[in-house]
Amino acid sequence: MDAAEAPAWIVLGRTDRVVHAILLDGSAAELGRERVDPARLTSWIADAEARWAPRWVWHDTPQWYGALLADGIRVARCHDLRLCHAILRDSALVDDAAAVRRAVEWDAAPYVDAEDAAPALFELDHAQRPAGPPADADAALDEFLRQRAAVADSPEAGRLRLLIAAESAGALVASEMRAAGLPWDAEAHDRILVETLGERPAGGGQPARLADAAERVRAALGDPAASLDSQPKLLRALHRAGVLVESTSRWELAEQRHPVIEPLLEYKKLSRLLSANGWAWLSEWVADGRFRPVFVPGGVVTGRWASSGGGALQLPRQLREAVRADPGWRLVVADVAQLEPRVLAAMSSDTALAGAARGRDLYAGIVESGAVATRQEAKIAILGAMYGATTGESGRLVPRLRRAYPRAMGLVDDAARVGEDGGAVSTWLGRTSPSPSREWSAAQSRATEAEASGAEETHARRWARDRGRFTRNFVVQGTAAEWALAWLADLRGRLAALPPVSPEHAAPRSGPVFARQAHLAFFLHDEVIVHTPEEHADAAAQAVADAAASAGRLLFGSFPVDFRLDVHIAETALKD
Repeated sequence: MDAAEAPAWIVLGRTDRVVHAILLDGSAAELGRERVDPARLTSWIADAEARWAPRWVWHDTPQWYGALLADGIRVARCHDLRLCHAILRDSALVDDAAAVRRAVEWDAAPYVDAEDAAPALFELDHAQRPAGPPADADAALDEFLRQRAAVADSPEAGRLRLLIAAESAGALVASEMRAAGLPWDAEAHDRILVETLGERPAGGGQPARLADAAERVRAALGDPAASLDSQPKLLRALHRAGVLVESTSRWELAEQRHPVIEPLLEYKKLSRLLSANGWAWLSEWVADGRFRPVFVPGGVVTGRWASSGGGALQLPRQLREAVRADPGWRLVVADVAQLEPRVLAAMSSDTALAGAARGRDLYAGIVESGAVATRQEAKIAILGAMYGATTGESGRLVPRLRRAYPRAMGLVDDAARVGEDGGAVSTWLGRTSPSPSREWSAAQSRATEAEASGAEETHARRWARDRGRFTRNFVVQGTAAEWALAWLADLRGRLAALPPVSPEHAAPRSGPVFARQAHLAFFLHDEVIVHTPEEHADAAAQAVADAAASAGRLLFGSFPVDFRLDVHIAETALKD
């Protein structure tokens, strides 16, 4: 194939243990087909990537890309049909009659191999694989054309194109972070556990400090047999001791005054560490100096990522010292200050709120505006506005924000009203909230009938308010997730453009693709960790900041909102 016929898209599929590639031009017209022996698939893809730099179209990124990364092949772009289908199927920006809405065979969960960072493409027979989207090339091509038509026919085609491109880039990032892993010092982790919990009991049971906290809790309760790990039983024990709480949440317990509270909070903290990131977790999830969690892009309805193993969406502060760069390498740790309020300012074009955030802590800017008296009040008020808190301190403070920032508060208030009425709302780029359940709709309908009881009316109002709180936050959290995807995608490209280090300075445990290259190692909503050769640490940190600024421009154009970063370079992820 000559350069004039270079494909812009290559659709991959597999049937009967053979890979089929369909080559398309920029308008998705077919240029040709190739049958590829799986034994030479990675070399074929590497050659096509080098020659044409196409966008790869496949049914599910983890099933294709993990094996490529294990063989040292990295691709620049892809179109993940499963992820994009989920967006377009439900988006209010897509015509109701679009064929993509009826392609139910693509309404499938991803195939996630939690045991292997790079599953082979043909390691399982089809009968052994969990249900997933179609894997053959013709089915993939049909769905790709349906998706292109849905976007092209949308009045907001530009937004949808950006969203599905960002979502697909996120899928590549997730696979790459799993392949590279997060550098993890198992000895440091063990030392932290011993210092915090006590020595690990050789024959099982609780470590000494956890056992001591449990003993003090039972003594304060006056119940030596009290069960501390069963919430119903613990609640009953607390009630018998005169602590009349409705839950065992840390926040509710902290408001009580009783001798049991201090040791109980300590017990819960230590127990959480042991169960979530204790020795069993360390043994299962950290190997060869790497933590390799299973990220699930788009795993939450707002577009936020989820985790399918390893607790990827948490990185406890007390364990950050165990996140340690390889010798000769550094970590660039960056998080965005008040991401969601800044996104809200941009979405609503609220120049006053954007001004409060410009070049500084947003909460301090709100205080300076005179809307509230303290930074803590500003934080409570903003969170209350975005999450729909109507009582207590939030209920008192939110009206002040409505006066100071009417455009921003109007946007979330309108989203709440739509939700309470049973409607759907959309993010900035077009991800749309799910419709209310049948039970919800039935409850609202019953409450409007003449014979409805007071209990039914109360129940319906409470459900309506709950849905309003969900849609209120959906538009902001979902748009913040879109900004984060744009940040990741841009940063991925900037890091790839940094020169590789010499082989003697490599970090081989990061795998064949990333052993010599600065790369993303961790992502959590508004935080990234980059593992970089020390000589490129400053450039990697600048890339993080530049990518954040670029993501803001990409989504919101010239609207003057800052996405303020806290960036530091160190050997560990522990922040000051």
